[in-house]
Amino acid sequence: MFDASQPESRTLTDRVIRFGLDNRLIVLLVIALIVAWGYRVMPFQTASEIIPRDPVAVDAIPDVGENQQVVFAEWPGRSPQDVENQVAYPLTSALQGVAGVKTIRSTSMFGFAVVFVIFHDQYDFFWCRTRLLEKLSTVSSLVPEGVTPRLGPEATALGQVFWYTLESTNGGFDLAELRSIQDWYVRQSLQGVEGVAEVAAVGGHVREYQVDVDPDALRVYGVSLAEVVEALRRSNLDVGAATLEWNGVEYLVRGKGFIRNVADIDETVVRVKDNVPILVRSIARVHTGPALKRGVLDKSGVEAVGGVVLVRYGANPLEVIERLKTRINEIASGLPAKTLPNGDISQVRIVPFTIAPRSFTKPSTRSPTHSGSKSSSPRSSCSCFCGTSAAVWSSA
Repeated sequence: MFDASQPESRTLTDRVIRFGLDNRLIVLLVIALIVAWGYRVMPFQTASEIIPRDPVAVDAIPDVGENQQVVFAEWPGRSPQDVENQVAYPLTSALQGVAGVKTIRSTSMFGFAVVFVIFHDQYDFFWCRTRLLEKLSTVSSLVPEGVTPRLGPEATALGQVFWYTLESTNGGFDLAELRSIQDWYVRQSLQGVEGVAEVAAVGGHVREYQVDVDPDALRVYGVSLAEVVEALRRSNLDVGAATLEWNGVEYLVRGKGFIRNVADIDETVVRVKDNVPILVRSIARVHTGPALKRGVLDKSGVEAVGGVVLVRYGANPLEVIERLKTRINEIASGLPAKTLPNGDISQVRIVPFTIAPRSFTKPSTRSPTHSGSKSSSPRSSCSCFCGTSAAVWSSA
């Protein structure tokens, strides 16, 4: 039997509900505050901003990696064993004394070494980079001449947020041309986007000047290979001199020597013998050609040219991707185009690499997408075979 004289016992839930019913204005203000805060930090884009927004960083894969920095050192033409003994080991030993270091690992391959320096988690990412830069400035005497260790981009192992390829609508562009467009136009444009740490090029052929020396000609003229190399190194240089005053006007005197084409290399003087200059074209054949490749970008079974964008540590990947798409639309009109012999116009375009959802319709029988062809296939595949441990270091 209920006794009205006894005080009613209420649980915590009852008291919270009673407080909400008795103080409706406070409850509405709390709800409005939660909604406003959620609107401020939500990662989705809105047409207009009612209040200043600070979207939370969103990434497809949470970055749960270690506090790691990467040091890269090139020594072209050297075997992995030589690189390990003379580059990787001295660097690893010297970097062990850096404050906050937890573990150091290294990998040596043909022509280069990669040192992974792992710090304790309590240290700030950029503080670790500062300590490494200070130490790297003192290790030049420990490595062979010409080897300059450098710090990797300010990104993590999961910072590759955007892949793309360069393709032409109707063909007509070879891999060397597409790689030149990537290196000298697309990469420079995307590198300036806020939040981007680095844009690494992958695939294609890197154009370079190649000098094929004739051993018999060297023997006839009495010129050594080292003299040819030194002459080529000295020739690609502008020099400055003093000023010359003439009729009250001061003229600047300088020597112009930058190489602009193959003919400039042909006319380079290697040695003067009996007042007769020995030119490069007399002892070698100069031409342009592709650099040695140690990696390839494959898309749907066809070699392609593309790049990968690394997001800066601490930046919002979703916002960086949106800025990249905006920049790509801005530079699309400036990409090269050429008229083919049949009268068609081939336009270079930037194609972001995406994996389309599985389609239940019958796929098209047309050829896969690659540089110089179009495709309506619902799926595409892209893979990178690089001769390095990470795509960011690939120069293939």
